[in-house]
Amino acid sequence: MIVLHYTAMKDAVSAREWLCNPESQVSAHYLIGRGGTLWQMVDEDARAWHAGAGAWGACTDVNSRSIGIELDNTGAVPFAAPLMDRLEDLLRGVMGRWRIEPARVVAHSDTAPGRKIDPGRRFDWRRLARSGLCVWPEAGAPGDPWADLHRIGYRWADGQRDTVLEAFRSRFRPEAAGRGGAPDAVDAGLAAGLANRFPCSD
Repeated sequence: MIVLHYTAMKDAVSAREWLCNPESQVSAHYLIGRGGTLWQMVDEDARAWHAGAGAWGACTDVNSRSIGIELDNTGAVPFAAPLMDRLEDLLRGVMGRWRIEPARVVAHSDTAPGRKIDPGRRFDWRRLARSGLCVWPEAGAPGDPWADLHRIGYRWADGQRDTVLEAFRSRFRPEAAGRGGAPDAVDAGLAAGLANRFPCSD
């Protein structure tokens, strides 16, 4: 799979230096600056330490099963157009080389709800979906939203349902992120649509 992150740092150079510093104990395969500059820091077939503890579907060691891409953004502003252009090019290449399906391009917040919030509600998932580089929901008949979120790939421990709903809304319904509460009919319809079309295979 591919996991998208934001750097939450002042600029790409600072992020690159931190990601390359052994003391940070973090790394990523790629970093894209807001101006579109691309750095590869880890070979695609090597393990990078970008995901930490988390899960997607049956995968509980996301670092060993994914390519991590860091995006130069604080999370508080829209993602720059040159960055998004370069990201699309990079995703096409990586997905082609590794035969990664669009449903396997996920947010860091998807794999670690509550612990991570990146790339956040300002990231343009719709743009990637229009290019076939990720999935976007078409509402289905509402069912059990928690069962459908599980079928999509979300995992959670007891007492963490609210963080999963927030991660789902942040990605697929950003205008509703931060509202709290239980899943409503819109959430249920979107979750059902995704689960029916793109159930997580592992």
